[in-house]
Amino acid sequence: MKKLTTSAALLCLLAFAPLAQAAKTPELTYTVNLNDRADDRFKVTLHVKGLQADNNVFQFAATAPGTYQTMDMGRFVENFKAYDKKGREIEATQISTNQWQLSKPEKVRKITYQIAETFDTPVDKDQIYAMCGTSLEQDHALINGQAVFGYLKGLQATPMRLKLENPQDWQVGTALNTDKKGYYMANSYDHIVDSPIMAGELTKATTNYNGTTIDIYTYSKTGKIKSQDLMANMTTMLESAHKFVVDFPVDRYTFLYHFEDQDWGAWEHSYSSGYVMQEKDLTPQYAKHLTDIAAHEFFHIITPLNIHSEVIEQFNFEKPTPSQHLWLYEGTTEWASHIMQLRSGQKPLPAYLADIRQKLLIDDQLDKNYSLQKLALTSYTPEGHKQYYNIYNRGALVATLLDIRLLELSGGKRGLREVINELSKEYGPDKAFPENDFFNIFAAKTYPEIADFMNSYIKNAEPLPVAAYFGKLGINYEGTVSTGNKVKGLGYAIGAPGGVLSLTQVEAEMQQAGLQAGDELIALDGTPLSLGNANQVLPKLGTLQIGDSYTFTIKRNGEQKDVVCKILSQEEVKKHMFEVNEQATPQQLALRTAWMKNL
Repeated sequence: MKKLTTSAALLCLLAFAPLAQAAKTPELTYTVNLNDRADDRFKVTLHVKGLQADNNVFQFAATAPGTYQTMDMGRFVENFKAYDKKGREIEATQISTNQWQLSKPEKVRKITYQIAETFDTPVDKDQIYAMCGTSLEQDHALINGQAVFGYLKGLQATPMRLKLENPQDWQVGTALNTDKKGYYMANSYDHIVDSPIMAGELTKATTNYNGTTIDIYTYSKTGKIKSQDLMANMTTMLESAHKFVVDFPVDRYTFLYHFEDQDWGAWEHSYSSGYVMQEKDLTPQYAKHLTDIAAHEFFHIITPLNIHSEVIEQFNFEKPTPSQHLWLYEGTTEWASHIMQLRSGQKPLPAYLADIRQKLLIDDQLDKNYSLQKLALTSYTPEGHKQYYNIYNRGALVATLLDIRLLELSGGKRGLREVINELSKEYGPDKAFPENDFFNIFAAKTYPEIADFMNSYIKNAEPLPVAAYFGKLGINYEGTVSTGNKVKGLGYAIGAPGGVLSLTQVEAEMQQAGLQAGDELIALDGTPLSLGNANQVLPKLGTLQIGDSYTFTIKRNGEQKDVVCKILSQEEVKKHMFEVNEQATPQQLALRTAWMKNL
């Protein structure tokens, strides 16, 4: 480093002093009053200092990273006001669903508003996924940043502080760090959105893996599920993940569990994940289900945190730009969540193959001609919403086959795990890869044949070579197997395209009964149906026998009608069946051995 003389250094400081003062970062401090919980509205105050003329629009989120749904959080906002340092109101005008324009931003010192919680606030369309929303009750509060906070134009990347005013006996769970005064610190608006908060009558469990602190905070409506029980069931998974990634690339990670009457799922973040699940007995089956979901969300510490495109580095909360590499962020993550449990011995091979079979069955119900690249690029559109769930199925299947192909080409020495870990170290949280070059980058790090693989199964939607690839491992696969037995059937498939519970496929016999693909399911035998309670209501169909009748209330073209249905008699055809080949060759056995362990 070249040293400056004293006089030269002084001249430089004087020359740049006016510039430094002009570019002084505005101060942003949020306060959320959680003591006033009477009307299901968060009371929010933002203290500001140093706004400029171009900071004249306050933006609420139209959507958020990883949700692929329209949120329009401005719909939930009331009483938005701005004030100067003397408490005089400054005109603020709503100019769109999610934007308020400040008439004199330089004079603004305080902004206040109320924003309704999403759990209990009815909307006509675009219901917020619960794990991405908010709840405010007498015994707890759940905050996802984009559903409570906004940002000023030009200040999305500006650091902010957050003060929570809450009952003294409440615990607070979040991955955010605090300063000496107890304020939560966020590096940017993206950071606050990436850091959910749960407060209230919670239980907590903590462990440590080689310097990484793992916290679990749990809200359980009746106290049935506790953090200590969840940690006990997740320990093996966390150990599996630790071995799979060699070492966790984060110093802390927080699981936030909300158990009540809704069963929605999870939302991943860089240093935490939030779960909204049904409160019920923590049976071994339910514990396994929760662990599988947690394994997926936890692996997001690798991608997109440490491997991500320039397109998503700073999210556009007003009008997002999709990345074509959703196959990496979600498909590879879903693959990892299962294969790491297989390789640690936590999940036996038959159970792993059953998971693969389930993904193939779901893939059958969706558009097989819809490529993963197209799915990613249309993920924010109604068309893409209909296929989005397949990123966890076809996306994971493609990653599974990619892993096998890499192991084959490397002679069992380097699979997808090894390539992902290399990419994680090469890029990391602060270095994005170029969106349009990543396929070439990946192929260059591996083999020319991988470029062909990506062209066939990611950029395009060629039939997946399941039999050929699992055959390399000495595992037999049959697409269909007829048993000759008669079994009961429904004659349709149910999905949730765009977050709406509806029929995705309807066979001819049920079409004659009056059902159509695309029908929204409103009720079953008079019991209301929604995405939140489907897992509790729909199992009733499994208790009926061949010929039994039931009634769906459906909505089609804005009109509701009742359709009387019956349980069908169908020939039993088992699909996507796997069987370990007891006569596997030494070459197949060698590749299977490499596939079933971390190299």
